[in-house]
Amino acid sequence: MIFSKNKKISQEIIVLAIPVIIGNISRVLMSLADMAMVGRLGASSLAAVGMGSMLVWTITTFSIGLRTGTQTVASRRLGQKKLDQCGTAMQNGTIMALLYGVPASFFGFFCSDIFVPFFLSGETGDLCSKYTTTTSLSVLFVSVSFIFQGFFTGIEKTEYHMRVTVVSNALNVYLNAGLIYGTEQLNTAFSNVWGINLSWVSSLWGWITFPEMGIEGAALATVIASAWMALHYFICLFKKSITEKFKVFHFNFNKEMIKKQLSLALPLGVQEVIITGGWAFFYKIVGMIGVLELAATEIVFQIMHASIMPALGVGQACATLVSKYMGEKRLDLAEKSILESVRWSEIIMGTIGLVFIFFPHIIIPLFTNDPKIINISIFGLRVIGVLQFFDAIGLTLWFALTGAGNTLFPAVVESSLLWGIALPISYFLGVKAEAGFWVPWAAVSVQIVLFSLIVSWKVRKGEWKEIEV
Repeated sequence: MIFSKNKKISQEIIVLAIPVIIGNISRVLMSLADMAMVGRLGASSLAAVGMGSMLVWTITTFSIGLRTGTQTVASRRLGQKKLDQCGTAMQNGTIMALLYGVPASFFGFFCSDIFVPFFLSGETGDLCSKYTTTTSLSVLFVSVSFIFQGFFTGIEKTEYHMRVTVVSNALNVYLNAGLIYGTEQLNTAFSNVWGINLSWVSSLWGWITFPEMGIEGAALATVIASAWMALHYFICLFKKSITEKFKVFHFNFNKEMIKKQLSLALPLGVQEVIITGGWAFFYKIVGMIGVLELAATEIVFQIMHASIMPALGVGQACATLVSKYMGEKRLDLAEKSILESVRWSEIIMGTIGLVFIFFPHIIIPLFTNDPKIINISIFGLRVIGVLQFFDAIGLTLWFALTGAGNTLFPAVVESSLLWGIALPISYFLGVKAEAGFWVPWAAVSVQIVLFSLIVSWKVRKGEWKEIEV
């Protein structure tokens, strides 16, 4: 796990992964900054935004299947030297994203008042409903952006992902600060940020008057930044090296390719909705234990989300290389790509895990000044630190299997473990038996460890080597 077994493939992984990692980290850093800004509004606002984000993400995650189908087919055709079909895969994915994203956005916008009260009630529920209603409009833009991301990653042009993500996330934070606090409150809000006077930053918003909108401002900022992300990706398609080489604007109806992308996308997309919906229920269960516990969970989950971004970058690189080498009929290199990817993920996430285990008391106060939330969050972050070593394996092998064309098995395993083990244990012991906050985290730990063991077994069986895409 320390020394590379194949330096050439190891270098390929890093070259592909670094732009994705930078883009992903920028996204999460911006999310953490958003959370820190919302956290200053109080525990109720923090819990409302956390739950609202999870609900909107549940609606959005079907598009992960569409992205994976696009990336898998594009990278396989890249290996087969059928470059024009890479563009066709992107076109097919975009059509599917529009067909899903438009009704999904309208569903969230018009129906949030119906389903949000099931998860949160009272003042926190009202805030969550307002946030979810507006943020749901971003589902369409994120769905289309996922397709572009899958295409660019599949053709090994991950630098476009980095550029688009960094710019759109910077825009999100900029708008967040102005719209959450308003022009008049910016000086006060930035006068003491982690003990530093940053009131001068408010001058960046001096060109226009922003209204103070609270968490509704955070929601609006997300929608605008998401729209820009989709537009920025679209503009990148006009690059000469993309337009001419991959024929992205030469529409070519390919019925067989559409069927193949759907066969890859549908099982994963449906399972992702089930999985993310499960995490929304996890939030509900924690919220039944207490609002402070829910706010703490939101903080720890956001930090955990940041910590897995490097592994997601490595995983996406792994999926591209596995599919490409399978297209070239070089299965030995596909297998070596998996081993090198797992090695890098373990090194990166293991290091981060050690930081979480030994220094949570330094990290958590960056996001809240409530001593009760801090104490609860420290426990959760230490648990996440230990799980990093297992999650590194599970995440990377998840991408390896999907890159090979097996999108069903890892998704079914993950959803089964979440709904069959983590959620029942969390509810019956954490809520009914009143065992408290530590039970949900113990249940999640069991789920992550089992998932890493099961997908390791599946990859070692080698059945993925025979999949045709």
